[in-house]
Amino acid sequence: MGFSIALIVFSCLLMMLVLMHKGKGGGLSDMFGGGMQSSVGGSSVAERNLNRITVVVGLFWFACIVALGVLMKLDS
Repeated sequence: MGFSIALIVFSCLLMMLVLMHKGKGGGLSDMFGGGMQSSVGGSSVAERNLNRITVVVGLFWFACIVALGVLMKLDS
């Protein structure tokens, strides 16, 4: 039960983190103001940290899926 709840939480968090990334033109990020040109060029520290956090949350999400798969296999 705990891995199911963790999977839901990590899925929602991962969705929000992906939508927060700066868009490269078109897509959902433009709808939320990501398409506007900013005066800061290049990759900022905040964006690099967002990338790192997204990767870490993605790894936890993947680990939850693997754990749930193993648990389901053991229950069968």
